[in-house]
Amino acid sequence: MEENGDIIPKVEEVEDDDDSSQGPTIKSSEPSTPIGVGATPSPPVGRVPAAVNSTTGRRPRGRPRKHPVAPASSSVQKTTKGRSKTGCITCRRRKKKCDETKPECLNCQKNAVVCEGYPEKTFWQPGKQRSEEALKPTRPRELPCLVDGVETEVDRKFLDHFVYTVSRILTLFNDDSNPFKEILLPMAIRHRGLMHSLLCLSGSHLASRDPKYGERQNHHFLAAINHLRTDKKMSGQASGNPAELVDDPTVASTLVLCLNSICKGETAGEYRPHMDAARHLVLNQQSKNQQFGQFLFEFFMYHDVLNSLTSLDRRPLLLTGDIAIPEFITQPATGVLLGVLDGLFSYISKITVLRDNIRTRKASRLDPAVDYVTLSDAVEIDSGIRSWVSNQQEDHFRHTAALLYRQCTWVYLYRTIQPSRPSPKIARAVDTGLEYLRELPSNSSTQSVLLMPLFMLGCAAFEPGHRPEISRGFDSIKNYSNLGNIEPARQVVERVWELIDAGDERSWDWETIMQNMEWDFLVT
Repeated sequence: MEENGDIIPKVEEVEDDDDSSQGPTIKSSEPSTPIGVGATPSPPVGRVPAAVNSTTGRRPRGRPRKHPVAPASSSVQKTTKGRSKTGCITCRRRKKKCDETKPECLNCQKNAVVCEGYPEKTFWQPGKQRSEEALKPTRPRELPCLVDGVETEVDRKFLDHFVYTVSRILTLFNDDSNPFKEILLPMAIRHRGLMHSLLCLSGSHLASRDPKYGERQNHHFLAAINHLRTDKKMSGQASGNPAELVDDPTVASTLVLCLNSICKGETAGEYRPHMDAARHLVLNQQSKNQQFGQFLFEFFMYHDVLNSLTSLDRRPLLLTGDIAIPEFITQPATGVLLGVLDGLFSYISKITVLRDNIRTRKASRLDPAVDYVTLSDAVEIDSGIRSWVSNQQEDHFRHTAALLYRQCTWVYLYRTIQPSRPSPKIARAVDTGLEYLRELPSNSSTQSVLLMPLFMLGCAAFEPGHRPEISRGFDSIKNYSNLGNIEPARQVVERVWELIDAGDERSWDWETIMQNMEWDFLVT
């Protein structure tokens, strides 16, 4: 600055950072007031006066801050975070912190809870776009199921397969009198549990050729079992309350699940609980529907009697005398199976008693194994078999199949009474049985009831020349029905042949052979 031609030096204060107590203050040699001016000069235009140090009373050195820092507060303020909206649905509902791992967060996995995933992201849209979206046609909603239990395309395939294939291979009748289509199917349309049982059976038959149907078949099996377990009337019967009458569809479900075990070829006795439930219901209640009552009685008795052919501990109800053919069954010829309504199976039951007595005497080493009482009973049974007459029409293949059943019943009696060794009598009997078998076409409905006769002829085939035809018979019924119990039955017969060829007397007792193989199944 110039004043009167003289140069006046600029004086700038020096910041005193030290307290006066730390040492003497060095003062400037220059005067504290500007020369030639009586008042303190104003700061330059645009400058903010420097803040004064509260301790020393002096202004800090250097240019002042354009935006001074606010003094720190004595208390620390906590910054609050907003609630996360990107966590999984489960953690947000449980009000837990989510690590947002996808597809399932680790927090849910660690706490053993089901992670429900993450909500779909939504983006902001202007009002015009939202209104346009609202005007778009809505997606059509799912229609309800027309029939309970038939929910998917696979289920519909199961249903069609049951109607056109499975129902045909289970009885002697493929026309409108087929009980599986005319009796059980209408029941199943009104009863979810029975429908699950039928679809389970049909799925097992399809899965035997294509395993891809196994998962859906198992779904219907578990659903059918659940319906039986949760049925209150069924539980009442099981607890000993005879007043609780189980509905016909529930009874039918137990029989269909028994057939499912046969179809799958299960060999560990899986059929037993279903047969036991059906036995209890047959003994303790009678259906008001006579058509279903006849089917139930015949179906159960057929499997119950033939169960004794392959088991050491299952004995038919016909032996107890607690059951007889119901009075309302006035036309035995209309039976859907053979042997029950025509009275032939009563002889099979009596032969089973003889086998039990002989097996007991052999185990006790009593000689002879066939005593006089047993022999006398066998002669009486033989007389009854010879006088038995079929009630089927003679011009039908069912009549030939009935004669084959009669022949195999006599073979069963001979194999029970006589030692297990070749003889001309048993050879002629097996040969006659094979003649009946040749008269039955491979596409006839009689193929559905030929497993028991083939099994019995096989266990009596001492002559090697009979065995190839018996093996072809197994192939024929396998091609017709594709039921899973056919192959195990063939393997038991082949094991009997091995013992016969070795001259082993154990070939007499095929029930024990099956037990040693740890097999338990039905030859029906």
